[in-house]
Amino acid sequence: MEYNKSRIVACGNIYYRNNKKDGIQIMALLDDWKKVAYDETANKGQLQRFWQKYFLVEKGVYEKLLANPDEEVKGTVKELAEKYGLSIMDMTGFLDGINDSLKEPNPIDTMDEDTVVNLVFDKEKLYKNMVDAKADWLYELPQWDAIFEPAVKKALYLEQKKSGTVVVGKKIGRNDPCPCGSGKKYKYCCMNKPKADAAG
Repeated sequence: MEYNKSRIVACGNIYYRNNKKDGIQIMALLDDWKKVAYDETANKGQLQRFWQKYFLVEKGVYEKLLANPDEEVKGTVKELAEKYGLSIMDMTGFLDGINDSLKEPNPIDTMDEDTVVNLVFDKEKLYKNMVDAKADWLYELPQWDAIFEPAVKKALYLEQKKSGTVVVGKKIGRNDPCPCGSGKKYKYCCMNKPKADAAG
């Protein structure tokens, strides 16, 4: 793709690959998305409205993708944005969100609107990532029912939830035998020693 000043000026707030051409800094689409989506200086209400709008857009794309989960969707960022009725900005956010669930990740850090990308997703990984993100509006979509049996969905859900659960070992009581094997009560042996000494 040839970069020139007129292309950049004509496109307003749509930026391209992080590169320099004719002394102009050109930014990747992802950088532009992050500036808006994660703007810490933005009004809280504005940011909340931005995300509410985006989540509806995202849900619409997933409804279409999950209705035909074996279709190999590929095209440029611009083509896919047009296919799903999204702005380039929203398509960039969608590509960022789904990237970890794809069979072959896209070059999201360097993509511009003419970069060829894909939406070929791993079904189990996508479902688990939606559960991990606590995106119930996505993992509860009815289209999942045609992809997984209820028992499989439940197993995937529980597996993902369990993977994020921290299991804490049983606490040693003061009067329990010391785990160092001395035969003494814990309170008379290792309880007051620094952790490194007590382990050993």
